[in-house]
Amino acid sequence: MDIKVIAFDADDTLWVNEPYFRKTEEAFFELMSDYLQQRSLERELMKIEIGNLPLYGYGVKGFILSMIEAALKVSDKTISIEVVDRIIQLGKNMLDEPIELLDGVEEVLKTLKGQYRLVVATKGDLLDQERKLRKSNLGHYFHHIEIMSEKDEANYQKLLRHLDIHPHELLMVGNSLKSDVLPVLNIGGHAIHVPYHITWEHEMIENNIEHENFKMVNTISEILPLL
Repeated sequence: MDIKVIAFDADDTLWVNEPYFRKTEEAFFELMSDYLQQRSLERELMKIEIGNLPLYGYGVKGFILSMIEAALKVSDKTISIEVVDRIIQLGKNMLDEPIELLDGVEEVLKTLKGQYRLVVATKGDLLDQERKLRKSNLGHYFHHIEIMSEKDEANYQKLLRHLDIHPHELLMVGNSLKSDVLPVLNIGGHAIHVPYHITWEHEMIENNIEHENFKMVNTISEILPLL
């Protein structure tokens, strides 16, 4: 591999993220339990979240708005202002969660810095992702931070142009096959999948990728011997 740049996804690759969404969902389902059973609430919230992605993008703020919309819908707009206030507070609590680095992350970054240009390539709300990176104390390892509205082929091509490299000189490391692996392979780059034990349903695809530029490991530390 003629790798010059290694790009890392952020949420659930460098630090814990999805469990905070799951914890908030559980609190939301409990709050709305008088209106609908949990499984039906899950389906309704997911449908609204996916429908809102083109409007709000990814991240906590869009999630808060989707919870409020779901609450209004399942209650036929009868929820009290106190319930709306509670939902907003649940979202603010998420924004205040501590940053918990995943095992091996700092060791890997410390080992690779100087050998490759390291970048963060993530998606989500700009302010929230900048906040998490700042709280992580990992910023000094990275040559560049790219926060995308969507991790698709066009945005990865844009990243390549910014870094002035060819596709085969990029290695993407992340926990999502849909966002971190497939688009990069499709443009001629390399990708390593590091699964996380919880994955958002919207990011799930069948794990049957066969490609010469693709590898899968169990932990982020296992990428070091591959390089």
